[in-house]
Amino acid sequence: MEIVHNYVRISNHLAGTLDIRSALRAVSGEIEEIIAYDHLDVCFIDEDGLWNTSYEVGLRTSWSSSRSLIEESPIRHILNGITDTMLTSDALSDPRYSFPGSLSEPIRKHGLRSRINVAMKVFGRTAGALNLSMRQLGYYNESHIEPVQNLADVLAPYFFALRASETAKKSAIQRTKIAGQQEGLRLGALRLTEALEQERQRIGMDLHDQTLADLTRLSRLLRPGLSSDETSKLQDEFQHCIQQLRRIIETSVPSIFELFGFEEAIRAHFETARGPDQTIALSFQDKTSGALNQLGDTERIALFRICQEAINNSLKHADASLLEVGIELDDDGRVRLQVRDNGRFDGDASTRQGGLLHMRTRAKLIGASFKIDMASGSTISVVLPVSDQKGTAN
Repeated sequence: MEIVHNYVRISNHLAGTLDIRSALRAVSGEIEEIIAYDHLDVCFIDEDGLWNTSYEVGLRTSWSSSRSLIEESPIRHILNGITDTMLTSDALSDPRYSFPGSLSEPIRKHGLRSRINVAMKVFGRTAGALNLSMRQLGYYNESHIEPVQNLADVLAPYFFALRASETAKKSAIQRTKIAGQQEGLRLGALRLTEALEQERQRIGMDLHDQTLADLTRLSRLLRPGLSSDETSKLQDEFQHCIQQLRRIIETSVPSIFELFGFEEAIRAHFETARGPDQTIALSFQDKTSGALNQLGDTERIALFRICQEAINNSLKHADASLLEVGIELDDDGRVRLQVRDNGRFDGDASTRQGGLLHMRTRAKLIGASFKIDMASGSTISVVLPVSDQKGTAN
């Protein structure tokens, strides 16, 4: 009569569990009151029919660490449907349990000599096995088969349902991961397309600001009957134009910028762009404690190009003696870039509209604000929001 109460309590314990391991722990005490064991586990055949997954309580063995091939299992005869029960007084010497290639290491390591194994059937088919082991030699005998079989019959439908739920959950998680990966690939392709378009625009702006402007100016100087000095001067100008074009190509990914950082790239550009007769000085201050170099490549290169264009404007159009580049973090943690000169722009402001438009466009592409102040000299200000400083680093 007490055994019946054990079965009732087992059913009550199972009613409140959501996974096999929890269910096995919940009923392990009741099972031990029916039949003693040193190690208890259940294993279930996977959907492919080639592998099985084990769940255990008490001793922790390699059986439950990962899936295993049924053909390597010490109870393969049950899992393959050859028999419904296996009983041995000493699994260490029983060739059914210990054979070449068998996963019998836990039997040897923990001395699980006496074993009893019973098929767990659902809808008349073997779905897994209930397995009990004792270290004591010859502990189990034929009289233990029936109570273990009764336990297996009680546990099988509950555990099979939990196993099906677990499999469905894993499948749903896998499908979610696959969908996430596909969405990630789609977004990655979209970002790559956007980056390529931005790079195309950047190269177009560089060609407009330097090469096209120089070639337009040189075309106006070409005329019949040039003297040898004038021809030589034009050749030098063309050579300079070629060097500028080469520089545009080389700075598609500026090597100095990548190797030495933002400040060195700015200083190198300033020295290259400054004319031999210009006495303008450059002051550079980075108050971000290196935060600028932690930005994503898209943001850093865009800020570099804006700074580069602002320097070009000052050198070409302002009669300035000082050019100041400053970078700092404001109270909200935003990166603020300022390029300021003390010069005065003469002539038609429309000559600078192309460069200003390009700077404004670059700022817009990275979600930054752009402002120019011409009240005293000229000041270009770019503020990059905190939210746009993330997720683009390579």
